[in-house]
Amino acid sequence: MTSDSPANNNVASRALVEWVAESARLTQPANIVWCNGSSAERERLLGEAVKSGVLIRLNQRKRPGCYLHRSNPNDVARTEQVTFVCTPSAHEAGVTNNWMAPDEAYRKLQKMLEGSMRGRTMYVIPYVMGPVGSPYAKIGVEITDSIYVALSMGIMTRMGDSALSMLGDSDHFNRGLHCTLDLNPERRFICHFPQDNTIWSVGSGYGGNALLSKKCFALRIASWLGRNEGWLAEHMLIVGVRNPEGHTRYIAAAFPSACGKTNLAMLLPPPALRGWKVFTVGDDIAWLRVGPDGRLWAINPENGYFGVAPGTSARSNPNAMRMLGHDSIFTNVGMTPDGDVWWEGMDVEPPSDLLDWHGRKWQAGGGERAAHPNSRFTTPITNNPVLSPHVEDPCGVPISAIVFGGRRATTAPLVLEAKDWLHGVFIGATMGSETTAAAAGKVGVVRRDPMAMLPFAGYNMGDYWRHWLAMESRITEPPRIFMVNWFRKADNGAFLWPGYGENLRVLKWMLDRIDGQVAGRPTFLGTVPEPAEIDLSGLEIAPEQLSHALAVKTGEWKAEMASAGELFDRIGPSVPEELRRLHRELSSSLESGAT
Repeated sequence: MTSDSPANNNVASRALVEWVAESARLTQPANIVWCNGSSAERERLLGEAVKSGVLIRLNQRKRPGCYLHRSNPNDVARTEQVTFVCTPSAHEAGVTNNWMAPDEAYRKLQKMLEGSMRGRTMYVIPYVMGPVGSPYAKIGVEITDSIYVALSMGIMTRMGDSALSMLGDSDHFNRGLHCTLDLNPERRFICHFPQDNTIWSVGSGYGGNALLSKKCFALRIASWLGRNEGWLAEHMLIVGVRNPEGHTRYIAAAFPSACGKTNLAMLLPPPALRGWKVFTVGDDIAWLRVGPDGRLWAINPENGYFGVAPGTSARSNPNAMRMLGHDSIFTNVGMTPDGDVWWEGMDVEPPSDLLDWHGRKWQAGGGERAAHPNSRFTTPITNNPVLSPHVEDPCGVPISAIVFGGRRATTAPLVLEAKDWLHGVFIGATMGSETTAAAAGKVGVVRRDPMAMLPFAGYNMGDYWRHWLAMESRITEPPRIFMVNWFRKADNGAFLWPGYGENLRVLKWMLDRIDGQVAGRPTFLGTVPEPAEIDLSGLEIAPEQLSHALAVKTGEWKAEMASAGELFDRIGPSVPEELRRLHRELSSSLESGAT
């Protein structure tokens, strides 16, 4: 075995050196590379990845620094059925997580990992989640046998020597051990040990299963740490909205997949709203803490974007299309004859002789997709043309509003403000979204996804809600909480709201509410806008269409409350009594005919 010398990488942490040595004894790699995060290292790794066939170099004139990766066809998405939370007791994991006893999980995966890296390179990847030097940041180290993972972690995190410097001689870091094995789905497990701040992942090279900084650490493990330390790790974008007077407020928003999360994070204001600007702080994950001023402050722990390619276009997200022009890795998209990329929903006609995500010649109209529905792009955060100048601020940005949203053809209004913190937590806890063709076989089924965290909360969902409620006493100036739904439809199936950049009009109403400039209309569920309160300048929309989009209908909400009750019954006794009581009160209001 050959190895970079840890001393040359300024490794001061004896615990880290010992853990790497222990992992090497288990997996027995041919050599060990300690990643330092330098540009020279990245160029060397890119060259090795191209030479070995892991990456395909794209047309460097059209997309400088860009590469294509094709994954194994059996390894194209997160595998929730083999993702486990290995807490000491099943109750701590809760009914929404798969649970495995820690001893059993360690024993099972250790057997798979024995000698698993023979003939392979072990990459040791130290990284920072959050701005380097921030008191809110966390250190992680991932060990992997995948050069694709090493390169992607270099994009998605602040990776390398800066992490080692920040760690110093501490033994407090997330330990992530990953091995692709033979990519056999029968030998695929992603196991989280929150009490040990540890993740073991085997049998997959897909980003959501293999980039351990992302959902594994930044949400599942961090949500456990946040509960213990008094903060929140959330599946939320963070966006800054600046009005024409130059005042910027920040909004954190939680959406399940296929609900326009990245599009909102990089929103381009419509021409009619002159002087308004939108800045991205983060598009996927937010860590929120109470600041000395009593407000909730958020950092984006990530340093890049791992987004879904299909549907991303110059119309839906022009800023994303601009940032993908250079230094990005595309996974499982189509490739044009001249070495460019293509996917469905790009709003560009596919050229002839296109290769699909398998590398096979693709025929338009043949029934097969050129790009996999879950094909991805990985790109540095600095590529974003509307990146917030405060993304590296060590204490983050102050949050004025929290937004929960989903994809609903009926029931949920375009926008609604919760009555208070408890009511806002209830809205987040019971939020649902309809499945899409890409997400499930059956379309239009409402799937409850509390706070968009159902697959990502690293402990019992009822206890997670209890932590949210407990945070209220710590936040002396809490953000206002809203619900949105861009996807409500008319009876003929057409969308009632145009969406995309026009969603800024809804954010503007929220900020007007916070400033006390609009009164709204109270309903049993919360406050919705009067149609005249939404700035429609330059937008042609029929008054009845907007009224329909804002409607709160008693019959629909009776069914919604019944469904919310079923969710609470599923979670069981850990559901906080405050949420149960509010559910009863809202249900009684509906029965009495309140609107």
